[in-house]
Amino acid sequence: MKLGLSRACLYSSCCASIASSSMPSLTAIKPKIPIFLRQPSYSVTSSDLQKWHGWAKNIVSSVGSSFVESDNGPDSTLLCRELNWLLEDSLENRSSSSCFSFSACKYDTVDEIENVMLRISLDDLYQLWKQRIEDRRPFQYIVGCEHWRDLVLSVQEGVLIPRPETELIVDLVSDAVSNNEELGQGLWADLGTGSGAVAIGISKILRFYGRVIATDLSPDAVSVAMFNVQRYGLQHVIEVRRGSWFEPLKDVEGQLVGIVSNPPYIPSDNISGLQAEVGRHEPRLALDGGASGMDYLLHLCNGAAAMLKPGGFFAFETNGEKQCKFLVDYMQNQIAGSFCNLNIVSDFAGIQRFVTGFRQ
Repeated sequence: MKLGLSRACLYSSCCASIASSSMPSLTAIKPKIPIFLRQPSYSVTSSDLQKWHGWAKNIVSSVGSSFVESDNGPDSTLLCRELNWLLEDSLENRSSSSCFSFSACKYDTVDEIENVMLRISLDDLYQLWKQRIEDRRPFQYIVGCEHWRDLVLSVQEGVLIPRPETELIVDLVSDAVSNNEELGQGLWADLGTGSGAVAIGISKILRFYGRVIATDLSPDAVSVAMFNVQRYGLQHVIEVRRGSWFEPLKDVEGQLVGIVSNPPYIPSDNISGLQAEVGRHEPRLALDGGASGMDYLLHLCNGAAAMLKPGGFFAFETNGEKQCKFLVDYMQNQIAGSFCNLNIVSDFAGIQRFVTGFRQ
């Protein structure tokens, strides 16, 4: 989970907008509320909370580097940070966490604190941390949210957890819009939106001059995306539609100025070798890209040729250099004449990750 020193600031800035918003009323599946947004309804003694933390840190100590060695999973240092974040999210007043000292999983309480209010029960805290260690349940699913760019997004089982590298898609769109005013005033599509992260990021760039349609086949993803869109008051800018890729966009064929997507691109045979947090828990629908991992990327290329207006921009995320080069070759030779100014862009780690271009 990518969090910086501004984690608490991100919470305080988003809570004001969230508190004034309501849940979407038309979703078939009701999203789960992230822990930090729940009402503080549970009173516990600091002594009992200390016992929980002592139990939790002992489990972390027993993990050591075993997760790293088995599948490049989290080490005990990261798990310690997650433990502290879980407590921060659970406390009624985040500033009250200053009354507790955390350092390398050391826990000390201030004697004056006798009772504290929590947003989940102590029994739930025990259960959640047990799931984190024994089941390798992703931390984002434990707390119900992920920090992504300047957003705090609701996530839950059945919805892909947005990755730090995917943030670059928003930057690529920003660059394209800054060089072409028309792109900033038109209709965009985020295909396979998941939590709605990219759609929300793009909407902030468009600044109410353009619109975004976000699509996803998963009812869980549609529900969570709608929840996140409404939390940030963007329901008049972003429309969430359920359906497979371009199917929900038949009414806007040839009218899009931009298409972005982070589609499933992991080769099917590689799913079983993924980190347990990913392979066991994140939706296979959002991971499995077919035998070569290219099934949906090729579908996106073919569809974009019909959906984009001349001069329209696209940005697709891939699994790396091999897929990037294959995709560029496909567009240059198999559907020649459809796109121009094709470009491969590396992610934060220097891995060739994105393919961008324009409709001819």
